[in-house]
Amino acid sequence: MQDLTIELDFDRFPPEHTCDGVDISPQIRIRGLDAPYLAVIMDDPDASKGIFTHWLAWNIPSTPEIPGNVPPEPGITHPIPAVQGVNDFGKVGYAGPCPHPGKVHHYHLKVYGLDTMLELAPGAGRDDLIAAMQGHILQFGEVVVPHSR
Repeated sequence: MQDLTIELDFDRFPPEHTCDGVDISPQIRIRGLDAPYLAVIMDDPDASKGIFTHWLAWNIPSTPEIPGNVPPEPGITHPIPAVQGVNDFGKVGYAGPCPHPGKVHHYHLKVYGLDTMLELAPGAGRDDLIAAMQGHILQFGEVVVPHSR
């Protein structure tokens, strides 16, 4: 599997990408991409009840950049075409870091290069997305960003 290089414009979450701000998705730059489609999973393995999912998106056509402020809707065409799932807040789309005050959490933003579009309904959950990606992952990259309140 080929590695992707994932870059953000920050090394700690600024307020606009968290529940303490406007809570918009960040811009994601992707280098080394050869796959025709992308999927994104952002999660927090430091959450008190185990892995907490903040964002699920798939069927994104190959692009070197996923723009910021992706609308929190199940199926979107702008600023990029994508299908989004339900995060662990019970909402569709991106929901930024919102940990309890104190401990630093490490948020993993994972990008998968896929060989095909996924036959997965909008609003699906993490387990369904992971199952749908099996056998279709050509590339993978991730960036880990800390955040605390």
